[in-house]
Amino acid sequence: MAGAGAELTGLSASQARERLAAEGPNELPRPARRTPFRIAMEVLREPMFAMLLAAGGLYLLLGDKADALILLGFAGLSILITIVQEARTERTLEALRDLSAPRALVIRDGEALRIAGREVVTGDILVLDAGDRIAADALLLETQALEADESLLTGEAVPVRKRAAGPSDQEQAEPGGDDTPHLFSGAIVTRGSGVARVTATGLRSRVGQIGRFLETLETQVPHLQKETARTVSLCAVGGVSVALLVVLLYGALRGDWMAALLAGIATAMSLLPEEFPVVLTIFLAMGAWRIAQVGVLTRRASAIEALGAATVLCTDKTGTLTQNRMTVTELWLPSGAATGLGEGLPHPDFHNLIGAAALASAPVPVDPMEVAFHGIARDARLPARGDWELVHTYGLRPDLLAMSNVWRPAGEGEPLTVAAKGAPEAIARLCRLDGDARRALEQAAQAMAARGIRVLGVASAQASGDDLSKGHEVHDFTLLGLIGLSDPLRAGVTEAVAQCLAAGIRVVMITGDFPITAQAIAAQAGIGAGVVMTGDEVRALSDADLCVRVKDVTIFARTMPEQKLRIVSALKAAGEVVAMTGDGVNDAPALKAADIGIAMGKRGTDVAREASAIVLVEDDFGAIVIAIRLGRRIYDNIRKAIGFIFAVHVPIAGLAVSPLLLGLPLVLGPIQIALLEMIIDPVCALVFEAERDESRIMQRPPRDPAERLFSKGLILRSIVYGGIAFALLLGLQLGVTYWGFAPDRVRTILFFALVGSIMALILVSRSFSTSLIRALWRNNASLRYTAAAVLLASASIVLLAPLRRILDFSPLRPADFPFLITPPTIVLFLCEIVKERRGRRA
Repeated sequence: MAGAGAELTGLSASQARERLAAEGPNELPRPARRTPFRIAMEVLREPMFAMLLAAGGLYLLLGDKADALILLGFAGLSILITIVQEARTERTLEALRDLSAPRALVIRDGEALRIAGREVVTGDILVLDAGDRIAADALLLETQALEADESLLTGEAVPVRKRAAGPSDQEQAEPGGDDTPHLFSGAIVTRGSGVARVTATGLRSRVGQIGRFLETLETQVPHLQKETARTVSLCAVGGVSVALLVVLLYGALRGDWMAALLAGIATAMSLLPEEFPVVLTIFLAMGAWRIAQVGVLTRRASAIEALGAATVLCTDKTGTLTQNRMTVTELWLPSGAATGLGEGLPHPDFHNLIGAAALASAPVPVDPMEVAFHGIARDARLPARGDWELVHTYGLRPDLLAMSNVWRPAGEGEPLTVAAKGAPEAIARLCRLDGDARRALEQAAQAMAARGIRVLGVASAQASGDDLSKGHEVHDFTLLGLIGLSDPLRAGVTEAVAQCLAAGIRVVMITGDFPITAQAIAAQAGIGAGVVMTGDEVRALSDADLCVRVKDVTIFARTMPEQKLRIVSALKAAGEVVAMTGDGVNDAPALKAADIGIAMGKRGTDVAREASAIVLVEDDFGAIVIAIRLGRRIYDNIRKAIGFIFAVHVPIAGLAVSPLLLGLPLVLGPIQIALLEMIIDPVCALVFEAERDESRIMQRPPRDPAERLFSKGLILRSIVYGGIAFALLLGLQLGVTYWGFAPDRVRTILFFALVGSIMALILVSRSFSTSLIRALWRNNASLRYTAAAVLLASASIVLLAPLRRILDFSPLRPADFPFLITPPTIVLFLCEIVKERRGRRA
């Protein structure tokens, strides 16, 4: 182009320094690495921890140091687990980053100079060759058949052709499409070479604009966190209010204000819901640890639970469902013979076609299609031609989309071999096809294209050295056939999609690729043949209209980043819980806006990973299903633990308050309740967290996003279970008191009968529907260890006189054991009857 020669002298060193100082380095700002101290500060700002620490402080003010230390110890343990998990995640993400920014070959002061990519400035002249990663947005000034892979920006799996810029070309444009002069930061040159002038760096590049846009998106507070904070606040206010009322009533009715204060402390300890935030924090932290074992990193632990509620899974195509590498899938010969390539090797009849396709490619390929040609030639064990010499290459031209390589065989006197590949119509032109032969070629090519396959024609010719100076149209080409290429699905994608659909999760593809290719991949993956909508159609709709239309669309094709964001936002506005997977820069805004953003760890860009809540380390789409299953399991187990907490506090609170109303001696004081909390807290944190999946967990529909964690059904069932235990224990207290048992003996019997009832409530609460017999066979090592620990602690209290004196207990007598065993047994039996009847109604 005019003036290009002057431009190719490049900037001077002083100009480059001035621009670098003015514009800043050519890189995206990275968030500061989260240190353990910073993670701890973030955790402590969470409402659930604020309530946990406030409860511990309240116990300190009430003078109950033992329970306060236990409570604060659990807070510290939860914080420690969270710090360890999130610090591990940060280290892994740091390792995943490409710390060595791409280097760039630039022309400065008229000389070629290789510099770090971060030092490239606007106006620099880039010298590009096959295999280079483009360091900044640029305008192509000169080109030798340059092609670039822009899939991280566009989602197109196939590289696009580039041309030199003309006088009327703008400096900025959207990525994607063939025959444009615009190059983009992060794209890879797959073929050819060229010289380009940098037009934008850093935040001003296309990648940088997306990064800047991400900063304007706000991350929503997780539903579970809001629910827990709300319930903890309400329970805390109610518990403290009841405790104060107990103090006033006790003091006014009995005149003993010290005893009233002790009764108030016991009531507060029995009602304050310190276990709720402990449960939520430890369950999510342990869930993050468990899921990390299968290669899924959680940057926000709450995303695991949210993933269990997902109703729509939006997925990118290239690099997410597919491998982002081209593979030869079909072969066609002019005779009409055709074959689809699965696991087997191609028939020898197709060897000439395969060999010519490899000869028409670069000897050391970078282009994904040429890599595929060399790969299948190697798999077919074709004769090695390493001693052949490449003597000439004919490049692509806008008027003839085909290229040829001319090879000189090793033998003396043998003619040169010309191998050509290109668009079927271009190969038909080189072979001078007409009539039936041309129609057969066109029909075969159209049939492949209809299946979403990229089709190239292949031809060969013999030539002499005198013909090389002319265009490759002069050679007498013979059609060898067609080769179909596709970007294959990742292993396990079909099974993962099927499991999502069985779980009631709608899978929606959002891609920058063409509709026909997207439909073909969707069919292979089992997504289904729903409505297809293009990015242009999305652009033409208002937000309200799009919100209505997205309910029926299965495939969105040719979409730009802002359109992906609109689609995700429309799905959320329609009431869906949206999980979004992706790996490219073009996916980042949608990843951040989704309820759960899931990025690919290996191939994914830094921008995509930073915008996401979950990172798949091995780029395994099937790991999403594991995460969904674990999310549902975590939510179920949280509800089991919450139900147990409600249930177990009913008899504890009842036994703490009922003596005030019935004129009986206090049975449970602060120290006894503190001891019970040492049983309840580990049970919540360990036993229920380790519970297995409910039956058919992946065959039930996603839960309603508006469903309350503390639903009326859960609370009512827990009150019924706890009420049964309280009624039996209260009857036991009245009976043994009526029979004239001493207060310390009554306290001892009631305490251990209550411990037994707590263990019975654990067994009942382990499953929502499974019978007790089946639940007993469910493997849970934590339950066995916890039961052993409770039994050992109980035996220690019974056998060690100093401990009995501290707790104001009497020695147990053989006649007392029936009183200890009977209430828990009846609790277990009656609660199982209630659960079975509720299960039948459900």
